[in-house]
Amino acid sequence: MKLSWHGQSCVKIVTDSGHHILIDPFITGNDKSDLNADTVEADVIILTHAHDDHIGDTEPIAKRTGALIIANVEIAAFFAAKGLKTHGMQMGGKHLFDFGEIKMTPAIHGSSYEIDGKPFTLGLAAGILFTADEHTIYHAGDTALFSDMKLIGAYKPIDIAFLPIGDNYTMGPDDAKIAASFVNAKKVVPVHYNTFPLIEQDGKAFCESLPGEQGKHLEIGEMIELM
Repeated sequence: MKLSWHGQSCVKIVTDSGHHILIDPFITGNDKSDLNADTVEADVIILTHAHDDHIGDTEPIAKRTGALIIANVEIAAFFAAKGLKTHGMQMGGKHLFDFGEIKMTPAIHGSSYEIDGKPFTLGLAAGILFTADEHTIYHAGDTALFSDMKLIGAYKPIDIAFLPIGDNYTMGPDDAKIAASFVNAKKVVPVHYNTFPLIEQDGKAFCESLPGEQGKHLEIGEMIELM
């Protein structure tokens, strides 16, 4: 399995079976992204919530590639009405797909999307536990620190956790450090920071604040390979 971070909360996963998975593909309008929405490969798109900096380019990518969109049932219904392939889930539920298992976890955050200039709530925000190739990845989505992250960490061993550190809208570095101890992942990668001034943070300093070699700072587009 290969993983890479592409600015804000966009994570790309390529499984050993060759499935290309995008989480929260905010590409257009994201100066930190190194991806091109017109060419990026995607068999699956997973969305943590409905904010535009997470839904991002989901619709044009899915129309071009035929990717399956996996999200809460409200977001899934929104895209299904546009004729796209979707699979709706809710927090606490899991499903085994041909490319791996997805379990939706809670996240403390909003989930609205602007339609015709007006905001509409599309379900609850979520985190994602993705298991494939004998590895488990935790993408926390946008969230505050909450004590039940301990239960997420106890559910199954986590190889890599992607945790937001931007503050203001999500956890900041101090709370993310506590979250890292709660989920007890082998590696923790900071995300959702430096996309715009209000969430500027030092990702390297955050990683250095974690015990041992738990922190893993990724440059945009840098790949991690799990064997």
